[in-house]
Amino acid sequence: MSACAQVKQAKVGENKVLKLVVLLALLLMAAPAAVQNLRADGPSNNNQAAEGPNRGQIQIPTRRPTPLFEGKEGKQKTEIHFDPVTHMVTVKLLVQDPNGYFIPNIRRDNFVVYENDIRQHNATVEIEHAPVTLGLLMEFGGRAQALSRLLGIEVARAGRQLLDELGREDKVAIWKYGDKVEKVADFSQGHETLDRVFQDLGTPEFSETNLYDALIYVVEQMRPVEGRKAIVLISSGVDTFSKAKYEEVLRAPRNSDTPIYVISLAPVLRYLIEAHGATGPLARVDWSNADRELQEIARTSGGRAYSPENTVDLSSVYDDMMENLRVRYVIAYRSSNELDLSSPRTVRVELVDSKTGGPLQITDQRGRPIPARIVVRDSYVPSTASGGEGSGGSTRSSK
Repeated sequence: MSACAQVKQAKVGENKVLKLVVLLALLLMAAPAAVQNLRADGPSNNNQAAEGPNRGQIQIPTRRPTPLFEGKEGKQKTEIHFDPVTHMVTVKLLVQDPNGYFIPNIRRDNFVVYENDIRQHNATVEIEHAPVTLGLLMEFGGRAQALSRLLGIEVARAGRQLLDELGREDKVAIWKYGDKVEKVADFSQGHETLDRVFQDLGTPEFSETNLYDALIYVVEQMRPVEGRKAIVLISSGVDTFSKAKYEEVLRAPRNSDTPIYVISLAPVLRYLIEAHGATGPLARVDWSNADRELQEIARTSGGRAYSPENTVDLSSVYDDMMENLRVRYVIAYRSSNELDLSSPRTVRVELVDSKTGGPLQITDQRGRPIPARIVVRDSYVPSTASGGEGSGGSTRSSK
């Protein structure tokens, strides 16, 4: 290496050392200010929010501004249990935002419980993720060969994705219907066996599509099932020759404890049929009316109706469905009422700021206020609410 090159290399090294020294000096000068700011502001922004003007405020994840389900959400039954020995009352309730999303992160001291307008003290609060028992009812028949081929593909794809949402303690029985109802799997079968059911479905045969009769039948089959349960209906909403009337299928779920969650295939089938330029009977189907009827069936039963544009990925739909079905806040308290056990008692739950006693303020991560809807304002009779978890009266909603 020449002398000139050695001198140039030495200068480059001196420049690097000089830059490092300057950077180190700047860091040392900034350290006291950073420590002072840390002491003044607290260890984190979360603590500042908890101890500052917004103390007691609950922050939840930001969710999409519209619900995933269509139409109105059905009123779900409140679960109330009374222990006649200890006089402990257990209430399982939903707390949701206006779009039906469950509101997490609410602390125990934010819940205030009243029974017959008398505040109940020493209440405990937990979150329950309950196992579920599902009755899956799938449309599998029709008068048009083109529709049947499409239906077989869509139903199998939608049903298989539902299995992916189920845990080890969950159970599912499967029925399919055309002109009659056929049970293809019962509650005792494992998930691997159930997956093969969808692989072997094939193409539906030519038949009537008796939705109303099939749904009333499965509602009755689910009636003796205990615990958290629901019917998942995968259907186009078309009914061609049922003995039962539409009004009857609306009444059946009202008298049971089984909400119906609908995956409407009407938008999917309508798009696919129109894309193929179908004529004849398929062109005369009122798909919009079929979809509305499915929404009303879900609403009256206490469930939800979903109308996806396609069945390629239903994970968000099933996540929303299962959260609504599984997750509850569980409040337990000893009733202060020692009087007649045969008289009805009204339970009311409110959300409060434990620091101020005022209404609880809930925001999302963007700082937007989120109104909370508590799905419980119910009456129970102690003598009839001690038959097991989930006993109780009719559902009412309080905001």
